[in-house]
Amino acid sequence: MQIRHRPFGGARLVRDWLDGAVEVADLVPAHPSDPEGYARRLQALDREFDQERRRTAASALSGGGPEGADRLRRFVDEGGYVVTTGQQPVLFGGPLYVIYKALTAVSLAARLEQETGRLVLPVFWIASEDHDWDEASSSWVLDQENELRRTSLTLPGSADREVRPALHRVPLDASVEPLLEAFLQHLPDSDFAPGWRDLLREAWRPEQTIPEAFQDTLDGLLGNLGLYFIQSHAQPLKEASLPLLLAELERSETTETELRRVADALTRRGYDLQAPILEGGTNVFVDAPEGRERLFRGEDGGFRLRHSGGSVELSALEARAREQALLLSPNVFLRPVVEARVLPTLAYVAGPGEAAYLAQIEPLFQAHGVTRPVIHPRLSAELIEGKVGKVLEKYELASEELVRPHHELAGRLLREDLPQGIRRELGSFRGALAQHTRGLSDEVGKLDPTLKPTVEQVRSQGFAQLDEVERKVVQALKRENKIALAQLAKAQEHLFPEGKPQERVLSPWYYLFRYGRDLVGRLATEANDALVVPARWAAGSPDEPVGGGEGTGHDV
Repeated sequence: MQIRHRPFGGARLVRDWLDGAVEVADLVPAHPSDPEGYARRLQALDREFDQERRRTAASALSGGGPEGADRLRRFVDEGGYVVTTGQQPVLFGGPLYVIYKALTAVSLAARLEQETGRLVLPVFWIASEDHDWDEASSSWVLDQENELRRTSLTLPGSADREVRPALHRVPLDASVEPLLEAFLQHLPDSDFAPGWRDLLREAWRPEQTIPEAFQDTLDGLLGNLGLYFIQSHAQPLKEASLPLLLAELERSETTETELRRVADALTRRGYDLQAPILEGGTNVFVDAPEGRERLFRGEDGGFRLRHSGGSVELSALEARAREQALLLSPNVFLRPVVEARVLPTLAYVAGPGEAAYLAQIEPLFQAHGVTRPVIHPRLSAELIEGKVGKVLEKYELASEELVRPHHELAGRLLREDLPQGIRRELGSFRGALAQHTRGLSDEVGKLDPTLKPTVEQVRSQGFAQLDEVERKVVQALKRENKIALAQLAKAQEHLFPEGKPQERVLSPWYYLFRYGRDLVGRLATEANDALVVPARWAAGSPDEPVGGGEGTGHDV
């Protein structure tokens, strides 16, 4: 099986950022190959994070593999940093890009540890306070017949409620067990299968929440690489982030104005916004009785709940939040700022959508006195099995061409495969028809110009009849090439299921069951090779650590 890097993709703004376009330099984060970006963040972290703040951060982390506890102690004692990435928890571990994010964070942390001479922990932030049950409750996998299968978990009340509770509040019930067994039936048998089945059965069991099961799954897959985890509802994290959340509510009107300014600057330059700025919407959610709801500014300085109704004053929210640590939580804009405030985050590994978000939210970092971490793109890859590679080779296709609808791609390829004689005669017939109708039109026009449309009609009908002949020839070819076209369809299911890139849809379990833990090692190597780092790092260690020590003259 081949592993091929894919372009990172995403919005045009993200592509321009990675291409180093000068016209967006004032809107986007520092380029991940810019050593000054790392140096500025290092100096800010050394200034802002003392041992006590690192101890608070460490108390919210778990995992880290066999040396996890020792490295966590050193992280506090020696003044370490973290590289973070994150994801909403998803049934059975989510699609391939989840492990691509994690492996990129592991590789980048190791590289930064080498370059800075300081401990750097890779941390996976699990967005356990998210309430998007629809996204969290499904998993897609290719079965043993190469058919795409969707497995979905029905969570309590998910069909009826417009506002839903955070995922960490909903334990799995007994229905998860038969669902998992059905999922496992789709996967190929192999020498690796028993161990993987045990891992999944241990993680996805009743009384676990989706965030807990998601963490156990990733820990079983990647924990031995030194990956740590943090749940966004962890008590130490919530207590440390409360002052920032309250400050954000207090200045929400100013924040909205500043975010609109940046959004306007982006749209004036022709870029699409990753998320709209809602009128009166704050960047804070409240854990309301009906579920997790966004707070909107109300009258007289208070806040209102759009769905369940009611209003609340900031002072009352503050009092309740100091008693109920889980009451308030950040939205997608504020979450990176909270993370960078409570963790000494040197770099954040982002997907294309997250990178686009980060271009919109610099005002939030500035407002709360937080230096933005360096943003680094995650690995983007596609797994191409031998049977898929043979189809690409047979039809001389680039993998990205398989994104086209099957009927369009099949029709084009079969037309290209028309027997030479038929192709020659059709082309000759079309050329003669065009030539003779043009000549006839000229001649009848001399006699009576009103006859020219009749000749044009003959021309159009003739071309339509030839197109119909070609269509029927293609249908005959389809019947003759039924097996080959079925192989093409399967290749499309592997690389672009549902018309989307493989990494965004398919669960890794089909591949893990077939290729075992060795696949994780190969992907880890690919993630390391794909790192975007300063050129001098690629050639070896720099003359001095990235931070440069004291007196380097870096503009902080």
